[in-house]
Amino acid sequence: METDELLIRREGHLAWITFNRPAARNAMTWAMYDRLEEVCAEIEADPEVAVVILRGAGGEAFVAGTDIGQFRDFREPADATDYEARIERIVGRLEALPRPTIALIEGACVGGGAALALACDFRFATPGLRLGVPIAKTLGNTLSVTNLARLVDLVGAARTKEMLMLARLLGAEEAKAAGAVTDVFPPERIEDEVRAVAERLAGLAPLTLRATKEGIRRVLQGRRPALEQGSDLVRECYMSEDFRSAVRAFTEKTPHEWRGR
Repeated sequence: METDELLIRREGHLAWITFNRPAARNAMTWAMYDRLEEVCAEIEADPEVAVVILRGAGGEAFVAGTDIGQFRDFREPADATDYEARIERIVGRLEALPRPTIALIEGACVGGGAALALACDFRFATPGLRLGVPIAKTLGNTLSVTNLARLVDLVGAARTKEMLMLARLLGAEEAKAAGAVTDVFPPERIEDEVRAVAERLAGLAPLTLRATKEGIRRVLQGRRPALEQGSDLVRECYMSEDFRSAVRAFTEKTPHEWRGR
């Protein structure tokens, strides 16, 4: 499956993946998610790729979540649980990729974009970073328990509650202090700095890197709940009047009022 909305470029032993919908702040379409899953398989099969770098086009966003217009077709409980299972499969595929992965983040990194970035091994950001999942303010849906676990693993339960329940977006220095971002660089330097980290990784023992990454993934995976343990919460939120109304209001740019049902 080819799409010009997700680009892959080889630079020696580095693979650059670019989310390429800058006019939509790189919000993910179904085709982009599917292509990302395919690219992960292609990279895994290519022994020449040593490090993978993900970034968003345009300089204003890494990924601003899933394209919300796609949620207008959700009618049945299976639409919600199938969506979260799809996201978990793709995020999990990226997380398990047996190469070091780096998220180069400029600007907004929210919703599904935050899930993708958190699945990477390293995250480097510009000072304009806004990181979070403000769904308590936007759509009224919920994260899967597996993506909740990823966030808790990185920043802890208390900070996760603050980010999700207060719909807070972390700035660059706050995200770095919380452990969600590896380092912060100015926009004019970040690409060179990330390339330097990638080259350093490419020069280290690949079996050690692979074993370390996979070993840590297994440790974390072993204490995460199964996706199905949160299916009732997913169905409750996605099938609600609030969610349908919020999606309609977001896409039509009209006012919205939460009703709790």
